[in-house]
Amino acid sequence: MSRSGRTDFDFDGARKAVFSTANLPAAIALAVLVICAVLADLQNTKVSDQLARAEVQAKVNIIRAKLEGNVNGNLQLVQGLVSAIVTEPYMGQQRFASLASNLFRQRSQLRNIAGAPDLVISLMYPMEGNQKAIGLDYRKSEAQRTAALRARDLGVLVLAGPVNLAQGGRGFVGRIPVFVPTAGGGSRFWGILSAVIDVDQLYAASGLNDPGIDIDVALTGTDALGGGGKKFFGGDNVLAGKPVSADVQLPSGSWLISAIPKGGWPAIPNNAWMLRGLIAFAGALVVLPILVAGRLFGERQKNYAELRRLSGRLELALEASGIGVWEHDLATKELLWDDRVHQIYGKPADGKPRGYEDWAMAIHPEDFDRARQEFDAAAEREGPYSSQYRVLLADGTTRHVRTRAAFFQDIGGTPKMIGAEWDVTSDVLLNETLIRERQLSESKNAELKVAKAHVEHVALHDPLTGLPNRRYLDELLAEKSVTGTRTALLHLDLDRFKQINDTLGHAAGDAMLVHASKVIKVNTGPGDFVARIGGDEFVVVSHGRDDKQLSALGDRIITQMRRPVDFQGNPCRFGVSIGIAAGTDAKQLLVNADLALYRAKGSGRNRHEFFDEELQSEIVRTKQIADEILGGLERAEFTTYYQPQFDARTLEIVGVEALSRWKHPERGILAPQSYLKVAEELNVVAIIDRAVLEQALESFDQWSNSGLKIPHVSVNVSAKRLEDKDLIDGLRKLAIRKGTVSFELVESIFLDENDDLVTWNLEHIKELGIDIEIDDFGTGHASIVSLLKLQPRRLKIDRQLITPVTQSIPQRQLVSSIIEIGKSLGIEVIAEGVETNDHARILKELGCDILQGYVFGRPMDAKAFTAFAQSRKWLAVG
Repeated sequence: MSRSGRTDFDFDGARKAVFSTANLPAAIALAVLVICAVLADLQNTKVSDQLARAEVQAKVNIIRAKLEGNVNGNLQLVQGLVSAIVTEPYMGQQRFASLASNLFRQRSQLRNIAGAPDLVISLMYPMEGNQKAIGLDYRKSEAQRTAALRARDLGVLVLAGPVNLAQGGRGFVGRIPVFVPTAGGGSRFWGILSAVIDVDQLYAASGLNDPGIDIDVALTGTDALGGGGKKFFGGDNVLAGKPVSADVQLPSGSWLISAIPKGGWPAIPNNAWMLRGLIAFAGALVVLPILVAGRLFGERQKNYAELRRLSGRLELALEASGIGVWEHDLATKELLWDDRVHQIYGKPADGKPRGYEDWAMAIHPEDFDRARQEFDAAAEREGPYSSQYRVLLADGTTRHVRTRAAFFQDIGGTPKMIGAEWDVTSDVLLNETLIRERQLSESKNAELKVAKAHVEHVALHDPLTGLPNRRYLDELLAEKSVTGTRTALLHLDLDRFKQINDTLGHAAGDAMLVHASKVIKVNTGPGDFVARIGGDEFVVVSHGRDDKQLSALGDRIITQMRRPVDFQGNPCRFGVSIGIAAGTDAKQLLVNADLALYRAKGSGRNRHEFFDEELQSEIVRTKQIADEILGGLERAEFTTYYQPQFDARTLEIVGVEALSRWKHPERGILAPQSYLKVAEELNVVAIIDRAVLEQALESFDQWSNSGLKIPHVSVNVSAKRLEDKDLIDGLRKLAIRKGTVSFELVESIFLDENDDLVTWNLEHIKELGIDIEIDDFGTGHASIVSLLKLQPRRLKIDRQLITPVTQSIPQRQLVSSIIEIGKSLGIEVIAEGVETNDHARILKELGCDILQGYVFGRPMDAKAFTAFAQSRKWLAVG
C-alpha cells in the first residue's frame, strides 16, 4: 500500500508473468491454431463457393438439356416434310398444309412452317396470322438474306435468331435447304423450308420463364454463333457476375447459357460464424490446457511446496477425467485400486485388499479369455499392456473399459504392472451409432448409384434399338487408344433404307433399324461392342479376330441383311455395305473404316471392304494431288495443247483439238488421265474447261491475225459444264464467231438420259454458232435415235476401234459401218488414234473425212503448233 492508500500495480511482475518461458508452448500452439483457423476459414469459403456453383451448374444443365431437346425435336419434325418436298417438289399450298398440319399435332414449339421455292415464300402453315410472310423474298430481306443464302450455299440447316418476323412476333428460324433430284441423276436447289420456333413458347417449355427458378439466366450466341455471338436473353448482370456456363449444342452451331444465383453469389458462407466459433472453442480447449500445464511446470520449478500443490491438482484432473490408477503385483497377484477404479468396477472403496479374482470375476465372460491372454502376454514379455473389454456390474449393467499399463520392478525387484483404466462406454456407443449412420449412408449411396447408372445408360444408349450410341462409342475408342491394344472396327451403312423410310413411313424405318440391330447382335460375339451411331449407321468393335474372321463376319451380316422383312404385309428388302479397319489407334479406326465403307459403296454396295495400305496410299496420294490441283489453279499452271486434224484426202489442216495439260512444277507436263479423276471429285473440271476454252480462243485469234488459217478449234466440255445454268451467259460474253468453235461431248454424258437443263444448254450452244461433236464414239451407249435428236456436226471414232483396223477385217468393217452411218446422217467423221500411214490409207479408203493422230502431229503448245502449221512438215509423211 502506498501512503495515499492506493494499491500500486506491479507492471514488471505482470510482464515477467506474460513472457515467461512456461507460456512459450501455449504461444506456439496459439500461433499454429490461428494459422489453421485462417486456412480452415479460407477452405470453407472455397468449398461453399464450389457447392453454390455446382448447384447452379446442375440447374443450368437441366435448362440446357431442355433447350437442346426442344430445338432439335422441333427441327427433327420438319425433316419429314423435307423428304416429302424432295419427292413432290411441285406441291401446292393445300398439299403442303395437309402435310404440315400433321407436325403440329405433336407436342412442339413450332409457330409456323414456310416453304420458299427459289427463296420466295409461297407455302405456309398455318396461314392464319402469317399472311404477311407470303411473297417474302429472302434475297431482298436485310434481316434474313444472309442466313438464307448461307443455308443454300452450304447445303446444311442454318438456325438463325431470334429474329423479328414479317408476320409479327419473334422466333428462331431453322432454314433447311432442299435439293431435289434431276432426271440425270444429279440434284438442283428447290428452295428453303423454314421452321419458326416461337421464342416465348421455347423459353417457357425450357423452364427459362419459370417463376420458381432461383437463378438468373442469360443466353448468348445470336444465330447459333456460340459465345462469340450477341446476348439475346437475360440481363447484363449475369455475364458480369462470374456466371457458370454451358454450351447449348444446336444443329448448326451453339448458344452459350450463363447463370448466377438471384441476388448474386453469397459473399460469406452461411456457416462461417459457426465454424469460426467452433475453431475458437477448439483453440481454447487446446491452448488453455497447454497454458495451464506450462504454468504448473513453471511453478513446480520454484519450490517443492508448489510441486505438492501441482500433484494435488493432477490428482484432481485425474478425478475429473474419470481415469483410475491401479497396480498389479505379478508375484502375489495382489491389486491396488484407487477410488476411480473401484467406481469403474462397481466396488466399494472400503480399503479392503483386492486380488486377481476381483478383476477376473468382473470381466464379461465373452471377453475374459482375450483380456487374460493379452495381460499374460504383456507380463511375460515385460512390455506394455493395452486392452479393451466389457465389465459386468452387480446390477447387470455393462460397462466398456479401456486400460493401459507398463511393466515395472520396484527396488526389491518385485515385478509389477502399473496402469490406468477409464470408462469408454459413451465412446463405444457413439462409435456404434456412427457405424449405423454410415451403413444407412452407404445404403442411400447405393440407391444413388443405381439412379446414376440408369441416367448414364439412357445417355449412352440409343432409345430405339437399345444399342450403345455414338457418345458411348467415342468413350470406348478413347479408352482403347490409351491401352494401345489391337482393335477391329466394322462401319455398317444400310442400303435402300431411305426408300423404305420415304415410302412406308418412319414406323417401317424404325422396324428395319430394330431388325438390323438384331441381325448384327446375333452374328457378333459376347465380347463385341455393337453401337448405332447415326440414322442408318452401325458400328461393331471387335477383338481377337483376324482379317479372315472379320471377312466371314461381314459376309454373314450381309447375307442375313438381304433377306426380306415383313412390315404390315409389305416385304421390305434392304442391304448393307461394310467398311472394316483394324489397328492399335482406336481413334483413327472410325475414320479408316468410314473410308473403307466409302469404297464399298462405290464398288456396288452390299459388300465389305478392308482399309489397307493401298487405300491409305490412295488417300494420301489423292489428297496430295487435290492440294496440288487447287494450287495449280491459283498459279495458272493449267495450259492448253493443240493436236491438228487433217483432211483425209488433201492432208490440209481443217481444225485443231484443244487439250488440257498441267504444267506441274515437279513432274512436268501431265496429261488429263493424271489428274482428271481428282479434279472431278473437287468439282473443278468446269473451271479447267473454261480456262482451256479461253486460251483456245486467244490462240485462235493470234493465228487469224498472223495469217495462219485454222478453220476451227474443238474444245472438250465436261458433264458438269453442261449442267451449269450460267453456261450460256458466259459463252455470250466471249463473243465466239460462228463456225469457229466446236464442243466435243463424250457420248455417255447425255445422249440417252439427259436432263432438261443439259438439253436447253445444247440448243442454245447451237444457236450461238458453236458446233457439236461426239467424242469417243463407239465406247458409250449412244443410239441412232440419239444422233438424230442431237444432230451433231461431227462424230469422232474412238481410238480403241481405229487401232486394230490394220490387222482385223471385222474391225475394219465395223469402222466402215460407223462412217456410213455418219455420212447417211450428214455428219462428218473424225478418226482419232491414227498412228501409221497404213491407218491413214485404210481410213481414207473407207471414206473417213478427218484424221487425227501421232503419225501427222502430236499435241503441242500454241508456239510449237504455230511453227508446225507454218512448216507443213506433215505433207512429207503423207
